[in-house]
Amino acid sequence: MCETQLASPPAEQDQAPARPTIGQIFQQYGPAYRAKHAAGMTREQRRVLELLARCRSGGMGYAVYRCDTCGTYHTLPQSCGNRHCPQCQGHKAKQWLEQQLDKLLPCAYFLVTFTLPQELRALALAHPRECYAAMFDAAAATLRELASNPKYIGSSRLGFTAVFHTWGRSLSYHPHVHFIVPGGALSEDGQQWLSSRVDFFVPVKAASPMYRAKFLECLAPSGLADQARNAAGNQKWVVHSKAVGDGRRALRYLAPYVYRVAISNRRLVHCEPGPDGLGRVTFTYRKSGSNRWRTMTVTAEEFIRRFLQHVLPSGFQKVRHYGFLHPRQQTDSEWLKMLVTVTLDFVFVLLVAAKPLPVAHAPTCPDCGAPMTYLGFIPAWEDPFDSS
Repeated sequence: MCETQLASPPAEQDQAPARPTIGQIFQQYGPAYRAKHAAGMTREQRRVLELLARCRSGGMGYAVYRCDTCGTYHTLPQSCGNRHCPQCQGHKAKQWLEQQLDKLLPCAYFLVTFTLPQELRALALAHPRECYAAMFDAAAATLRELASNPKYIGSSRLGFTAVFHTWGRSLSYHPHVHFIVPGGALSEDGQQWLSSRVDFFVPVKAASPMYRAKFLECLAPSGLADQARNAAGNQKWVVHSKAVGDGRRALRYLAPYVYRVAISNRRLVHCEPGPDGLGRVTFTYRKSGSNRWRTMTVTAEEFIRRFLQHVLPSGFQKVRHYGFLHPRQQTDSEWLKMLVTVTLDFVFVLLVAAKPLPVAHAPTCPDCGAPMTYLGFIPAWEDPFDSS
């Protein structure tokens, strides 16, 4: 069941009382969902369902702090730390953004997006590790092969960052990979910077069939290529490329999504039993191409199903760096910046001191607002308020 209507922006709804959290929804309706769907759930999905339900509820224990100013002792429920938890990823996106901004080259940048046809989404859900890896590998190989053509750049030695997403605006399943790509490449001997046009990187019409062929090739070792070929048929494989200026715009667009999950707590409006006794969850979303917020109401079971389909395989890297941006490459970043600057006839500015990265601050005292010192941990089975 799904109902949709217009809504106020989430910022206005933040003042509403009793706003639910994903953890509370999982606590209340998770056991019934697992009892009904356990056979079809992956180990990662079962673990996420359990961890998010216990996050900051006391079910994972308590951290004990003492205020440095007023001397008051406080116990705070422990977080789960899971990468799919919207409560545990706060400062990481800002740290990532600062690190990537420091690596930007003084050239044009492009945001290139590779999607998966709708007909292949069921296969990707059933075999996420193989299909997601094939999307990464096929898309990266497509960019390198096209860039090696002298008509475009003339070298395959690109450097780019890829960010993987699986969700659409209403928690729908829509796997795609964003690539933040500098407009150029190192020459094959590594001594020159070969620049692309400022408004064009590689032709997307040529990229689409090439991406399709390479995706099927990457799936061949897993035995899924024929199944994917039959499911996709003659559907178009969409590749989109957009010039984004100096790259800061693309990074600032993608940074919140690097450590964000499919939906955050601030988009939840309410959760309540429906007339049939089943839970109903209402959340906000925006349609593609629209800035107007709407609300959608689904059953709690459907909400949990939509959320869990975005759980990534254990150990899967959703952010990857390629070419001269890969951590194992020996390319000196300052030398590369200077090479690009000289090639494009810009003025090179050497930054002597790096900007410090934002850090996660220690909790502050809820009574006086001063910093607190961590003292120890109380396991979940002990009552933190028991003074006996």
